[in-house]
Amino acid sequence: MEEQDTAAEAGPAAFRAVLDQVDRVVIGKREVARLLLAALVAGGHVLLVDVPGVAKTRLARAFAASLALGFQRIQGTPDLLPGDVVGVAVYDPRTADFTYRPGPVLSHVVLVDEVNRATPRTQAALLECMEERQVTVDGVTHPVPEPFLVLATENPVEMEGTYPLPEAQLDRFLLATTVGYPSAAEELEMLRRLGTDDPMPTLAPVASAADVATWRREAGAVRVDPVVEQYVVALVRATRAEPGIRLGASPRATLALIRAVRAWAYLNGRGYALPDDVKRLAVPVLGHRLLMAADAEVLGDSGADAVRRVLEGVPAPTEAL
Repeated sequence: MEEQDTAAEAGPAAFRAVLDQVDRVVIGKREVARLLLAALVAGGHVLLVDVPGVAKTRLARAFAASLALGFQRIQGTPDLLPGDVVGVAVYDPRTADFTYRPGPVLSHVVLVDEVNRATPRTQAALLECMEERQVTVDGVTHPVPEPFLVLATENPVEMEGTYPLPEAQLDRFLLATTVGYPSAAEELEMLRRLGTDDPMPTLAPVASAADVATWRREAGAVRVDPVVEQYVVALVRATRAEPGIRLGASPRATLALIRAVRAWAYLNGRGYALPDDVKRLAVPVLGHRLLMAADAEVLGDSGADAVRRVLEGVPAPTEAL
């Protein structure tokens, strides 16, 4: 799992309220929930990649339940069709016309569980709405509601009957992260708090769409010093020259990292970004966007490992900001 951020939680009180809600049902994963908040504030999407049973789906559901937003869940299966995701046009004999029946993707928060079990054709149905914030059915375009957040989960160990996400779709996710196993103390606390009762149905929304709009507006005003911008560009460009990487991060990754850095600084109560924000977010924002060389994959080298090497090789700015 990524290293923990040590900054004190600040920003709007609603941030802490959302995290407290998630804490009630998912023990010890507050830092991952903060990454979900950062993605929501930055207007991006999140891919949760981890082994079964570590509460990926539960974390996403608890996060969505803490927001007064529309929520829909899509279960990835081989027989899931694009129309099951984006909706279909249904013939109405009374009017002798076709009426659009919206799919579950037209919601504020969409959980796509086990996204890699859906076929490539169905996975592709998510591309337009994730990037362009709209779906097109029978030539008619329908905008998604705002705010819009896709939370997708993926199991990396059960690969039979799955369809790995192509690089173009991975690039649509602002960040990808793991959930990780709990510590011994957290697992013991989980037994005590969740062993007999599930508090999930009791979660209540603590933030609204208007709150999210305010967060996004204020996060967009976070100042990024030119030396921090240069640091971001240097990191992204270094991935294109790092040994073991066949395809480095794209310019879209540069923009994604800046957006995430602004959101992370805002979550920590600052109106300015620091190099430490870039260091904290470089792995979850860049790691899944890299295409590793075949020999590196054989050795078990991952995109996250490559980004960590880049962080060690590119000096961070030290002048006063």
